[in-house]
Amino acid sequence: MPPSEARRHCDLFDSVYSMLALIFILVACVELCDAATVVDVYRLIQYDISGVPFGSRLAAVNHHAGSLHFSPAADLSRTVVMMPVRELNITFLKEFISQQKTLGGLLFLLPEMFRIENGDVGGSRADVNEKGLVKSVFDELERLLIHVKMPYPVYFAFENDEIEAVLEDVKKNDETGQSATATTGGYKLVVPTSEPRKIVSPTITNIQGWLQGLKADGDSNQLPTIAIVASYDTFGAAPALSVGSDSNGSGVVALLEIARLFSLLYSNPKTRGRYNILFGLTSGGPYNYNGTHKWLTSFDQRLRESIDYAVCLNSIGSWHNELYIHVSKPPENAYIKQIFEVAWEHEQFSRLRVTAATLSELSAAPELLESTGGLMDSRHFVNEASIIKSVKLVAESLARHIYGFQGKNIKIFADNGSLAVNPSYIRSWLDLVSQTPRVAPFLSKNDPFILALKKELAEYTDEVNLQHEVLEGMFTFYDSTKARLNIYQVASVTFDLLLLLVLGSYLIVLFSFLVITTRGLDDLISLFRRPPSRKAKTA
Repeated sequence: MPPSEARRHCDLFDSVYSMLALIFILVACVELCDAATVVDVYRLIQYDISGVPFGSRLAAVNHHAGSLHFSPAADLSRTVVMMPVRELNITFLKEFISQQKTLGGLLFLLPEMFRIENGDVGGSRADVNEKGLVKSVFDELERLLIHVKMPYPVYFAFENDEIEAVLEDVKKNDETGQSATATTGGYKLVVPTSEPRKIVSPTITNIQGWLQGLKADGDSNQLPTIAIVASYDTFGAAPALSVGSDSNGSGVVALLEIARLFSLLYSNPKTRGRYNILFGLTSGGPYNYNGTHKWLTSFDQRLRESIDYAVCLNSIGSWHNELYIHVSKPPENAYIKQIFEVAWEHEQFSRLRVTAATLSELSAAPELLESTGGLMDSRHFVNEASIIKSVKLVAESLARHIYGFQGKNIKIFADNGSLAVNPSYIRSWLDLVSQTPRVAPFLSKNDPFILALKKELAEYTDEVNLQHEVLEGMFTFYDSTKARLNIYQVASVTFDLLLLLVLGSYLIVLFSFLVITTRGLDDLISLFRRPPSRKAKTA
């Protein structure tokens, strides 16, 4: 074959290869180019109690989207079911979970108004009623989810226009019996994340500060101590959303305001009381108040014996007419004392024979891992007026005891006075705790929130320090609490094949036309001729 003709054939073959490469690139782009939306998602907590697994056991997702309108006989092993909380039927969900069906994943959609950054209170009566209804449903949902093992990824996301549009399309397809599959197309949900890893030796941090009392001249005895304590960490179905505005953000805010008020009195020797006041912000509250136990056992015996009594503040941000004070008697049996489950923080004091009580709006002790700052414990349901009333009650009661004003009609922290409770201070700290998830195993020693608490307590008290301890006991936690969900609109395999056929036909026709018009029909036909064998050429 002449060199010029050989070059022409090579050019033609290069053109063919370029066309085929273009076809494959175009087909590959069919699935990858049409991303519907990207949203933040928050994974259901994964933890073990004494080796027994609970919560969501997987994190990565790469399945088609489905809705609650699926067929009873549908195979959901590669489907992520999208469930709006507004439409959730708890009974149906309980039955579905109890059947232990294989599922690609669950995605719970929370109302937009419950975003952490949308913490405005109030609204119309309809809004308030809707929030109350959603809260009651979700409280029940959270109790269900944290106490069962879910062998697939479970996530929470907030509704928005894009997700609602996707959900409407998915519903329509499911209602017509055309659920999303690889052959039918639809929407694909992808969470590209690594699988969860065990958190080794999670740290809990306690913070304490002192207001030193005034000793009488020549008195060598140690002054008695009053302890004001609040646990600041939370636990909930989604650690990245567990801000605990009421449980126990309200207690933390009240403690800081009480410290501020008494610092004004103790800064002046003339009004300094003859009691030391110890302020403690403790961690590990949801786990039998593990941090409180470590904090108390770190005291020497003389200090513990100097504590006259302790007041623990827990969930005081949404009461109206009734506030409860809980006390307890320590168990006598040494073995029972060892395994005793601690429902209230003051019980850790009682175990060491220190008089203590818990002030709370809760009339009874919550169950383990409940009422500890879950998903719906947000700024929407906390009343600043309740915290202000709680601060006044505790501060006035302490002051009357410290200064011997019992039975006297004297208001030390009267409104509009120099010692009045500061609503702006309470509001600013309540806003901060309501925007800060605080699940202890996911907080580092130098977490900005912990450092902010230390700095604030140091403004009003002395000898402020941090105590770092390892969370011990029967709990094991796993990471991967937050991720990004990519939602793709994908075409069916049939559509892909049809598109490939159309593109291929078009490119073949185009290629043939170009060859014929530029080189002639003979060159086109020569491409498909079988080349002569080497043996025939030799002959």
